[in-house]
Amino acid sequence: MESVTEETFDTRVLGRGKPVLVEFWATWCGPCRMVAPVLEQIARERADVEIVKLNYDEEPEVGQRYGVMGLPTMLLFRDGEPVRSFVGARPKSRLLAELDDALRPA
Repeated sequence: MESVTEETFDTRVLGRGKPVLVEFWATWCGPCRMVAPVLEQIARERADVEIVKLNYDEEPEVGQRYGVMGLPTMLLFRDGEPVRSFVGARPKSRLLAELDDALRPA
């Protein structure tokens, strides 16, 4: 899973042609460590969504821009806009179900 920064966010997230799930995390965050392997698995298994991570402690401006209040927060972007947020660690099956629901055509 690739890391993004404030400098690469517009290109790597907002400018992508497919949906991008951004995990806002921090090294001190226990639930972030719990969800990281789940996101790694999903990133390897799914071609329809790109998953990247952003260290909130190093890049707080991006998180603040999108109203991130707790960690981990995962924001799903489509066509440069946030379309769904997922806050907190969750099992893979639940995250996949929520992701599938969010990716379903309107």
